[in-house]
Amino acid sequence: MTDRYEPQEIEEKWQRVWEDAQAFHVPNPEPGGPAPGNHWYQLEMLPYPSGPSLHMGHVLNYTMGDVQTHVRRRSGWNVVRPMGWDAFGLPAENAAIREGRHPRETIERNIETMRAQMKRLGWAIDWEREVSAHQPTFYRWTQWLFQQFVKNGLGYRKEGPVNWCPNDQTVIANEYIVDGRCERCGAEVELRNMTQWYFKTTAYADELLEYPGAEWPEKTMAIQRNWIGRSEGAEVLFRVDELDLDLPVFTTRPDTLYGATFFVVAPEHPFIEPHASEEAKTYAKHSGAKSTEERAAEKEKTGVFSGHHATNPVNGERLPIWVADYVLMDYGTGAIMAVPAHDERDGQFAETFGLPVLEVIDEDGKLVNSERFDGLPAEEGKRAIVAALEEQGRGKATVSYRLRDWSVSRQRYWGCPIPFIHCEQCGVVPVPEDELPVILPDIEDYAPKGKPPLAANEEYMNVDCPQCGGPAQRDPDTMDTFVDSSWYYLRYVDPHNDRAAFDRDVVDYWLPVSQYIGGIDHSTGHLLYSRFFVKAMNDWGVLGFREPFARLFHQGWVQLGGTKMSKTKGNVAGPDEIVDAYGADAVRLYILFLGPADQDMEWTDSGVEGIVRFLRRLWRVVHEVAERAPNPGVREGELSRKANETIAKVTDDVLRRFQFHTPIAAVMELVRELSAATDAPDARFAAETAVSVIQPYAPHIAEELWTVLGHERLWEQPWPEADESQLVRETFELVVQVNGKVRDRMVVDAALSDEELVALARASEKVRAHLDGGEIRKTIVVPRKLVNFVV
Repeated sequence: MTDRYEPQEIEEKWQRVWEDAQAFHVPNPEPGGPAPGNHWYQLEMLPYPSGPSLHMGHVLNYTMGDVQTHVRRRSGWNVVRPMGWDAFGLPAENAAIREGRHPRETIERNIETMRAQMKRLGWAIDWEREVSAHQPTFYRWTQWLFQQFVKNGLGYRKEGPVNWCPNDQTVIANEYIVDGRCERCGAEVELRNMTQWYFKTTAYADELLEYPGAEWPEKTMAIQRNWIGRSEGAEVLFRVDELDLDLPVFTTRPDTLYGATFFVVAPEHPFIEPHASEEAKTYAKHSGAKSTEERAAEKEKTGVFSGHHATNPVNGERLPIWVADYVLMDYGTGAIMAVPAHDERDGQFAETFGLPVLEVIDEDGKLVNSERFDGLPAEEGKRAIVAALEEQGRGKATVSYRLRDWSVSRQRYWGCPIPFIHCEQCGVVPVPEDELPVILPDIEDYAPKGKPPLAANEEYMNVDCPQCGGPAQRDPDTMDTFVDSSWYYLRYVDPHNDRAAFDRDVVDYWLPVSQYIGGIDHSTGHLLYSRFFVKAMNDWGVLGFREPFARLFHQGWVQLGGTKMSKTKGNVAGPDEIVDAYGADAVRLYILFLGPADQDMEWTDSGVEGIVRFLRRLWRVVHEVAERAPNPGVREGELSRKANETIAKVTDDVLRRFQFHTPIAAVMELVRELSAATDAPDARFAAETAVSVIQPYAPHIAEELWTVLGHERLWEQPWPEADESQLVRETFELVVQVNGKVRDRMVVDAALSDEELVALARASEKVRAHLDGGEIRKTIVVPRKLVNFVV
């Protein structure tokens, strides 16, 4: 090894050392034997291998996880950190279509490339746990789980509305529709009714609103709660006399029933196809394919009269039934009683189409024009009207959810086959468990043509019914890729088990995941579905916990030219060229030095040069210390104090504050001070500290410099602990108020978080005396100044 800093030479050397030593492999506890108690499951969301390379967004996430892994491991934790591939799904299939290849060929080539990139970046991953959703050894158990959902009453088939691209002749997920058109081909998307498989997520709606023991961002929990959309109100039945049927409506405002002047159903409503006029059907087919966001943003209200009327149960008024896209199928029943005097959107629609408006709540909040209920306050009127409807059998108090059951079947090729068989005699029956997995066959023509691609493969489709032995057919659909990602983290901890999806003892040892890192854009998909999976499996008795992820962190987006890097958008920058030019350690340090990990950051190649200068300085300074500083030296003096401050700063920022850029700055400061005194008595301790605490960020150069300082195998060395006696703590006087009046003052550490300041303030005896058991309605924290409790 030369005295000159040569990153490629150093990095290749240490990657070979780690691989030979199996440095990052962590075995499961022996069955029946003692299990290490201090265990940690570090995980980042698994990547889609639909693109040919990692991009810098991946590098940010996985390097954050790497820093956590090294610090935790060296702090005495038994850390597991696996990796795998979300290999099925539409992105992979579309990428293969663009290349004119089979998806398996494209995906496996991309996986090989991305795995090599990950190893080149030196990430501490246990590769013996690698899984991929497209491997039969994985999707055998995805199919088994699918059957368990059906067996336990949480999976079923029904007809439902889907987005249909008439050009590609396929169902389109909402995320691939832009301005009402197919993202791939640009055709206008239509609404169609098709028989689909569903998972009953609504069975856990109430429990999904709670997060016992989980440390999740408040914003994420709010997004999920809004998505679930729990509302208390009433279900009211409106009679369509000419069709001899009832249309139920959910409303939170039964006090306004007398103000209903028309009735509206969403374009997806099942009433439309069998009963509405042709004009209304055409309108529904096109307007229903727009996204919820588009429909909500449209200022001009559109709609078509269905040709029928519904009778208001409180007064017998016949209301015209309209079809309009401002009504959404994912709220209530997908039908509303329109009260234009007291609802802004209903009012706009009434104005557009010249429909009547009737006020039923006056300025004092009392009912008017409501017959025998006139004069009642609105809240009392709600209860009275619902009670009257219950007596008539035309309504009842109820709770509604915006959450809908999860449609899990896809009419595409590249996905996990659905393990059910359709028999004219026996109905829909599961593939026998000993015949799983149902292997996805290799077919050359998998482009959509109006029916699922697998349906054209007679050899695959035609089978004997496992119950009666008669002729039958396989289900031609494949699963939504979110099914794979809803349980992959369980398979990671027991990836080679050929008797079960996982062993309960093993999964209960490692899980819930200690720290999960990934995008907030998965809040209402992957993260919600994973919680649903775990709650269901816990009820079946196959695992012993009810939440999958104990801690959750959302990174900011790495942007290029002001836009989030995305393979879909084609604006991605990969790591290879920069690693070629500057080395992996420089890339790892630079991506984390760009700014706070939870905020968006702009990627520029040129910025990495400053990090390279730091690495060269670190290399030079440590070599000077090794030659000039006393050995072993002392742990007292200015450099020693600075080293201990750096240890405390890096440890606290990484483990408690979950910030990664400030520790790099702290090490830079230490190295700058060390460079002016490389022969000082405490210089060797300062150099060892700098190398030790930069190791999670830049492991290759750190290992090399650790040997220069006369040591070995830094990745196994205990994480340094700061000597409290050498720390100079910055403090300030905290003022504590109750209802704006000062009740206590205390000197506190300036590094404390807002939550810690509030806890200290509440613990004060002087403050507790003035709280006197009252309810704290609001807590105000002014950083480095005061805490005020509003009681």
